[in-house]
Amino acid sequence: MVPVLAWWRELGGLVLPAACTGCGDPGTTLCEACRRALYGARPRRVRPASGPAGLPPVHAAAPYEGAVREVVLAHKERGALELAAPLGAALAGAVAAAVAVPRGARGGGLLLVPVPSTPRAVAARGQDATLRAARAAAVALRRAGRAAEVVPVLRQRRRVADQAGLDPGGRRANLSGALEVVRNGPRLLGRGRVVLVDDVMTTGVSLAEAARAVDAARRREAGIRAVRGGMSAAVIAAPRPSFEINRN
Repeated sequence: MVPVLAWWRELGGLVLPAACTGCGDPGTTLCEACRRALYGARPRRVRPASGPAGLPPVHAAAPYEGAVREVVLAHKERGALELAAPLGAALAGAVAAAVAVPRGARGGGLLLVPVPSTPRAVAARGQDATLRAARAAAVALRRAGRAAEVVPVLRQRRRVADQAGLDPGGRRANLSGALEVVRNGPRLLGRGRVVLVDDVMTTGVSLAEAARAVDAARRREAGIRAVRGGMSAAVIAAPRPSFEINRN
């Protein structure tokens, strides 16, 4: 179901000239300069200053600032559904970097596992923005010749508080044990290489909890005791210090 806000945006686009979501320049929803900021650079490995235990290797497409931040928030909070494709392209680049395959080697299928939003957030926004971006990323990956599918097997097993405003310790306590894999999830997770995906990584707590839940489910499932190819993660954006740390 298309959110009312997105419907009004589409209707407004028939009457009002488009403006770039990232910088406000008229003429297009996302200008070339902002596209380059979003997915024009090579994705890089990122990590928080004090990453939580269990955080898998994470790659990000761009720093979470300026135009990139505006585009992510417009899609996530303001229902700008037309931004799913460029955000998916950025996420696809980060996924490809996270599972880079040596020349001549077989890459295998990729299973993009989105970190779930809370049911309250999905209801308020009228969409699951991370799931939508993940589906767009899978399309971009398949167009590039990589077998990829989205397997939304994670769900919340208990209520959690809004992460905004919590420090890293508070986020860890809030999310500890909060996620689980749905009943048929372990069987689906055995079909390829798992890549956890999210829109933004800040402290890394959400990705670490997602990794814990996936690993626990695979260990319980007979025949999937050894994680195929390990587990990695990819996000559209991360704070610039997360990139700077990896230069040292």
